[in-house]
Formats: sequence, C-alpha cells, structure tokens
Amino acid sequence: MAKNSEGLITGPDGRARCWWCGDDEDYRRYHDEEWGREVTDDLRLFEKICLEGFQAGLSWLTILRKRENFRAAFAGFDFHRVARFTENDVARLLHDGGIVRHRGKILSTINNAGRALALLSEFSSLHSYFLQFQPVRRLQPLVWAEARTLTTCPEAVALSKDLKKRGWSFLGPTTCYSFMQAMGLVNDHLAGCHCLDSAT
Repeated sequence: MAKNSEGLITGPDGRARCWWCGDDEDYRRYHDEEWGREVTDDLRLFEKICLEGFQAGLSWLTILRKRENFRAAFAGFDFHRVARFTENDVARLLHDGGIVRHRGKILSTINNAGRALALLSEFSSLHSYFLQFQPVRRLQPLVWAEARTLTTCPEAVALSKDLKKRGWSFLGPTTCYSFMQAMGLVNDHLAGCHCLDSAT
C-alpha cells in the first residue's frame, strides 16, 4: 500500500490513516480503535506498559497478535495477582509458546507488578501517576517530517527515569514514549488521518 508525501495511506474503505498500520487488518483495527485513545483503567494501563516492554526488539504486530495469549498467561495483567507469581509461574511462562519467551522480560513483568502496587500506595491510581507526565498538547497536528524521526520526548525521558528510580525495568525512554502514544497521553495521529480528531 503506497504512502503519500504526508505519510498517509488510504485503506480499502477510502479512509486516510497513519503510514505504520499498512494493509494489515489487525494493525488497522488497532490504529482506528485503540492507538492514541485515552486509557484510564489501571489493569489496561499495566497491560500496555508490559506489552511495550515485551515489544522491544520485535514488531508491534507480533505482540498484537499474541495479546490474548499474554492476557491468559499473565492473569489478565491483574498486577495484584502477577506480583505473587513464583518460580513455578516463570517456568510455566518460559514454556508457553503463545507469548514471547524471554526470561528477562517475564521477570521484569513480575517485578513491575510489585512496583505498580507500590505506586497505588502513593497515588490514587496508575492513571493519576502517568498523567503527571502528559506533554503539553501540540498547537498543530503531527506531520510526517517530524513523525518519521520522533522516538521520544522530554516527558518520556522523565517518566523512564522516575520509573527506574522506583524499581521498574525494561522501560527506556523510547518504550515509555510508545506507551504514552498507546494510552493517549500524546496524540500522534498525523495531520489528515481520519482518527486525529477522535483520539484522546
């Protein structure tokens, strides 16, 4: 599917979309229905930040197609339950072909579940915590010339630094920025994308 000079593609339905979703139906659905839309539910936020960590070094489409398997494997990303996972759970997960079997990322998810519980003792919700790092909204929509080189922002760097200070792992600035895009802290739909005005 051809990308125009504004970084947009036109799908079978005639709608213009951001270039990255290509012609894959799963990607288009994710782009249209989730990406850039505000998420306030703590379990979904924990899911999103964990899956962004699992995505490191892989394509997001790989993670997206395994998402239901991840949900089943990690107790629906209920961090209250995941924080209690044992070495038996780690062994189970390392033998689960439906997820990404990376020991470091699995251990990180269990660790981060405990850190999420710690956040709740300080903030009313994970959403309240993450909201502190919301960047100032752009005066103009994101354009292709900027989007093709944009991998992080000062707020994502600050979020990564603060999470690391709190004991979270596998969450560098680029991963944090991807999380911010996914949960709607930033709206990076391109100018001309049909989702621009409906997201966030």
